[in-house]
Amino acid sequence: MTDIATTARVRPRVPTAGAVAAGIVLAALLVAVVAPGLLGTGPDEVDPMVALRAPDGTHWFGTDQLGRDVFTRIVHGARISLVTGVAATVLAVVAGTVLGLLAALGGRLVDEALMRAVDVLLALPGILLALLVIAVLGPGPVSELVAIAFAAVPGYARMIRGQALAVRRADYVTSAVAVGVRPLGLVWRHVLPNSLGPVLVLATLGTGSAIIIGSSLSFLGLGPRQPTPEWGAMLADGRDFLSTAWWVGLFPGLAITVTVVAVTVLGRRWQRRFEGIR
Repeated sequence: MTDIATTARVRPRVPTAGAVAAGIVLAALLVAVVAPGLLGTGPDEVDPMVALRAPDGTHWFGTDQLGRDVFTRIVHGARISLVTGVAATVLAVVAGTVLGLLAALGGRLVDEALMRAVDVLLALPGILLALLVIAVLGPGPVSELVAIAFAAVPGYARMIRGQALAVRRADYVTSAVAVGVRPLGLVWRHVLPNSLGPVLVLATLGTGSAIIIGSSLSFLGLGPRQPTPEWGAMLADGRDFLSTAWWVGLFPGLAITVTVVAVTVLGRRWQRRFEGIR
């Protein structure tokens, strides 16, 4: 009995899904920030003599149709894909926060006008909204960033509005109004800080969606132009070689999948902690 109890005490703890997801996200960030400068080759170095070479000790993920190292391009592409996802999410949160606060605090007419527009946008899939923006602005990395952010703004605006309406009715806000706090100070000190918690959790989940939409737009040729090593564009390059060189499309697809799943799991974990669910 003593041996069993001792074994139970010293048994190594299995990492939780949240810990694994956090490790993957941290590794992806380190790869995006540090790894490109440590590689001895560039993502655009062409070597026709090794075109479509299978993964080996020299080229860990093989080479593409131009002889470019797939591993090197994925490492460099991590910076582009992650920066696009995070930057678009930040832009969407800022714009959604402004619209949500205007709707909650701007009076009934402003609220009705903004929320009806938000309802229309929420009825459309995010990728469709992004495509509409690209159709207006034209393809390119900046247009892609704006398109991804625009598709996410309605969700953040509606959440901020709901949180701001709830906070506005709180006792401490009523007390602040009674002692003469100005409207701008009231928003900045009380309404905004107490409305952002759920939005920041949603933003973590939204980053994964932003990466998927960005990769989808690049897959369609609407994002960064060739030879930029973006994961979605690399996946598009590999679709023509699935039967002869599966690695060209497989590894960029895995990079997108693993990163998005890890970000989503981490966001779900934070959401449960925020809601007090263990």
